Amino acid sequence: MSSSTVSANLNLVELNKGFKIDNKCLTQLMKEKNLDLLQDLGGTDGIASALEADSERGIHDEKDNVARHREAFGSNTYSKPPSKSLFHFMWQASKDLTIVILLGCAALSLGFGIKQDGLKEGWYDGGSIFIAVVLIVAISAFSDYRQNKQFEKLSKASDDIPIDVVRGGRRQKVSIFEIVVGDVVFLKIGDQVPADGLFLYGHSLRVDESSMTGESDHVEVDCSNNPFLYSGTKVVDGYGRMLVTSVGMNSSWGQMMSLISHENNEQTPLQEKLSKFTPLLAKIGLAVAFMVFVVLLVRYFTGNTKSENGSFGKFKGGKTRLDDVANALLDMVAVAVIIVVIAIPEGFPLAVTLTLAYSMKKMMADHALVRRLSACETMGCATIICTDKTGTLTLNEMKVVKFWIGKKSVEDDAAHSSIPVSILDLIREGVAFNTTGSVYKPNSGSGFEFSGSPTEKAILSWAAVELNMDIAELKQNCTIQHVEAFNSQKKRSGVLVGRKADNTIHVHWKGAAEMIVDMCSSYYDASGVTNDLGEDERMQFKKIVQGMAASSLRCVAFAHKQVQESKRNHENDSKMLEEHNLILLGLVGLKDPCRPGVREAVEACQFAGVQVKLITGDNVFTAKAIATECGILRPNDQEMVREAVVEGEEFRNYTPEQRMQRVDGIRVMARSSPFDKLLMVQCLKQRGHVVAVTGDGTNDAPALKEADIGLSMGIQGTEVAKESSDIVILDDNFATVVTVLRWGRGVYANIQKFVQFQLTINVATLVVNFVAAASAGEVPLTAVQLLWVNLIMDTMAALALATDKPTKELMERPPVLRSEPVITYLMWRNVFAQALFQVAVLLILQFEGRSIFGVNEKVNNTMIFNVFVLCQVFNEFNARSVEKKNVLKGSHKNKLFWAIVGITIIVQVVMVEFLKKFADTERLSWGQWGACIGISAISCPISWVVKCIPVPAKPIFGYLKKDNTITP
Repeated sequence: MSSSTVSANLNLVELNKGFKIDNKCLTQLMKEKNLDLLQDLGGTDGIASALEADSERGIHDEKDNVARHREAFGSNTYSKPPSKSLFHFMWQASKDLTIVILLGCAALSLGFGIKQDGLKEGWYDGGSIFIAVVLIVAISAFSDYRQNKQFEKLSKASDDIPIDVVRGGRRQKVSIFEIVVGDVVFLKIGDQVPADGLFLYGHSLRVDESSMTGESDHVEVDCSNNPFLYSGTKVVDGYGRMLVTSVGMNSSWGQMMSLISHENNEQTPLQEKLSKFTPLLAKIGLAVAFMVFVVLLVRYFTGNTKSENGSFGKFKGGKTRLDDVANALLDMVAVAVIIVVIAIPEGFPLAVTLTLAYSMKKMMADHALVRRLSACETMGCATIICTDKTGTLTLNEMKVVKFWIGKKSVEDDAAHSSIPVSILDLIREGVAFNTTGSVYKPNSGSGFEFSGSPTEKAILSWAAVELNMDIAELKQNCTIQHVEAFNSQKKRSGVLVGRKADNTIHVHWKGAAEMIVDMCSSYYDASGVTNDLGEDERMQFKKIVQGMAASSLRCVAFAHKQVQESKRNHENDSKMLEEHNLILLGLVGLKDPCRPGVREAVEACQFAGVQVKLITGDNVFTAKAIATECGILRPNDQEMVREAVVEGEEFRNYTPEQRMQRVDGIRVMARSSPFDKLLMVQCLKQRGHVVAVTGDGTNDAPALKEADIGLSMGIQGTEVAKESSDIVILDDNFATVVTVLRWGRGVYANIQKFVQFQLTINVATLVVNFVAAASAGEVPLTAVQLLWVNLIMDTMAALALATDKPTKELMERPPVLRSEPVITYLMWRNVFAQALFQVAVLLILQFEGRSIFGVNEKVNNTMIFNVFVLCQVFNEFNARSVEKKNVLKGSHKNKLFWAIVGITIIVQVVMVEFLKKFADTERLSWGQWGACIGISAISCPISWVVKCIPVPAKPIFGYLKKDNTITP
């Protein structure tokens, strides 16, 4: 674009919905990083003007104006590949080999049946198998479709980032999707740049552009050399403001994001372990199915089948029609295939996915957003939780409650009036300029609005309300020349300010009290006189700080120094502020009350065998006070307290052997840096612990990644911290961490319930079919009946058992160890007991049922089918607890469980009583129904008795120890 064209565009021609610039021009500017074009457009001020925006006040806040910007320049959303339809999942499910074989059997059976008996009667056998297969495919596909929709919804929630913008002069948070071209966005360390834009104002702003360029070096952004900021990049240092120039698909990140679909192909540790167990069952199933087929084949052609009216008829040499032989062979193949279908536990991954999706949905309602599926399971194994203090154990509602000038505490407004004006002016100046927060006073005359971190908001509020600070007037009288932004290692921030009235230069520092005091060589007393800060005075200030810290106050100090011109030039060159021989202005103590219920939450963790460690940047006295208040420390054991509390520097300076020796006993680490937190996590993992860590800052990212479960904070957490974490705690509350722990244990327990239930059916089905085929040349259940049992086993039982809410009992047992098998000896005990009962009942009915009940073979086969299904219904209740005898406890809370049981019983009644041709059944009398229910119900007292039998904790089979353990 030529400069003459640009000039014409900007001077008179309104290109785009009333704006004097269009998307094409802005996109070209950002894509080419064209500084010449930027100058031709009038610089950032010219572009802001063309976009009807102000670099200080942003765009006008009216809805119509925001909508006009969005209509003209687009929304900040990305077009994504269309989500997969239900038919896609049905097609995927129908490509399964066993389903294809069954459909082939159904087609052949349908053809032979229609040829033999005509369309009216001949379609029943093949049609029944076909309908049953279609039902299984449809239900399985619908379940996968629902879970995919759920994951898409959670993914969208994860992408919805709150962004700080200024509109109409008022700083506010809006969704990243609501950002429009012309918005002025505030950026600080850890933020993700939400759109393409131009740098307006800021200090020491550096960004990580590796997501765009692949280069790991951080890029410095400033007004003159590189004012370009790109969406998707991360702020790693400094702070600033940017003018949004391109959003959504017009941004440089937009095209890249459009190619990314949030598919959830992640396999969790539990799924991996169960998938290793599946081939073993598949081999057993194939072996049994092959033997059943061979036995049926041999007995059929030797004429040794039980009767002419059995499942396959009776072969009579040349008298048997070829169609009858073909139908018999097809039925045998279908039965063998369905035995394989039942033996292969397809329900394992479905159950894991269901319980994870259910848990993720419920955890979202409990203020926890799961970003990685495996974290749900791993959290159930956690043995250590390392937590922050601010906002997690406390409310994150800071308020200045103590103010010291020199050695004098200023308690009330009257005392404020006695402080010399010169001292108050210096404090106001330091608060106004050495901050990343802001103050907004509406024109209506209502109260102030403060924004920024809780600490910044508390100090700004105190200065504006108590000290009558007028931030607008101060900004008119002074200019900021250099800023050193706060970071968690130095625990301080500084600013170089030039006064316009007398051309003097002043440096202001603010930060952790003991660190700021160490930078000072003198202090102002309450009368405004400067005094030397000798060793005695330092000790007195140290005691003041310790006294406030012991009352759970965060101590912040202010220091000041006038800088000479020569030093100022040196500072501008070196980018370093004067930090020695400062004058201490004053101290403030900020109160952040503990969250209600946090002590109970900590005690719940301890009772569950999970140790809680406090890792904080606060000094040791504040840390001890908070830890005691929350129940992490027990004050009555002073010897234990001394061993349990350590400072970050001390821990860092231990030898590796000392760290490993002491790490388990440490409960509180104060004045810790992010490196200390990382070191703590590494040591704990080396000790064999499963570690969960909370973090909110950019520098917490390494510890969050290193931990087995990284828990970032949703309110105070930076985007870098969130991206490094597995779960986002949306309300920054430690009680939510405990809720996540409980849900993690619930996931594991629900999977175990389902696995126990499915294994019981597997064992019973395989044994019954093999014994019946070998002894009578028949199998007790038809292909359609077996498919119905498989449907109960895979999908419906997964829904019923995988959606139980976590119980209190889960928090009364120790964490699940990494080496503990998924299928425990307790579960095998329950499986073999129930399978033995079902096998015995079905074989007795198979061979003696007609004589016992005085019924014909058709009714007896129906009773066998009915008893088998009802046994599974009662066994669903038994499987609700692996250990507890009272399996009904808490069942009233799971409405889906009762719905599944009800649907199973209703469908079973319909199949027996009304679908004679489809299910190959006969109607049963009330007495026969009573007998079926009575026989099946025996499984409940058997379960109660079996659970009284003690078992050793060691797994029964070696393969379980090798392949079937959880290693999150």
